[in-house]
Amino acid sequence: MPEARGPSRQAEDWAGHLEREEARYRDGEARLPQARDRDSRQRQLTRLGNAAGGAGLALLMLGRADDAGVWFHRAAERYRESYADAPPDSWGRPLGAVKALVLAGDWPAAEDAARWTLEAGAADTESPIGRYAAVLALLVLGNGAQARVHADAIRTGDGFPQAVGDALAYLAAQDVAGYAEAVEEVLDSFAEREEYLEDLPVADTVLVLQALAQRRDLQAELSSPLLPAA
Repeated sequence: MPEARGPSRQAEDWAGHLEREEARYRDGEARLPQARDRDSRQRQLTRLGNAAGGAGLALLMLGRADDAGVWFHRAAERYRESYADAPPDSWGRPLGAVKALVLAGDWPAAEDAARWTLEAGAADTESPIGRYAAVLALLVLGNGAQARVHADAIRTGDGFPQAVGDALAYLAAQDVAGYAEAVEEVLDSFAEREEYLEDLPVADTVLVLQALAQRRDLQAELSSPLLPAA
């Protein structure tokens, strides 16, 4: 049995988290600027994507994967919709879309988002986040050789979590032992955090890595309050 990893905390009120994220989404949707206000609209669409993704994560933690998938699809749609009017190098939007669809378990949709991410130029940018998006896209599409090139670039560069880069590189290389060690380090880094996206204590990056690993029969055995119950 794997050792439980993560902070010792009281049971999270995941139903409360879900209610909050759904309310954030509804409120943001009601205040979505018109198309003519392009900058304000793209920023609000990104907030909607974050709230939808948060609802999806809360539902995963509640064991409601099918319902989570609905919200993850919604998140991907909002991220993708926001990208057209986003500032240059806003690679968090394609990254968020790919991650959301991987978490939804919808691989055909994730592959479509991956192709869109690469067509947008993620593999050609110097941005670590852009290269991260490219690695995920390439892994979704099953191109481990190219994914490893970009993973090696970001894990040895500045401004990117090395453990995440290592996990991506080991996934691309089909290295079981290396991946297991690296993904545990990623999980540990989440356990050390005091702040989380949308205030949700979930190791979402680990969930994405594990979904990609499962497709390659590389999934590690992990247990943590920051992950859904097995």
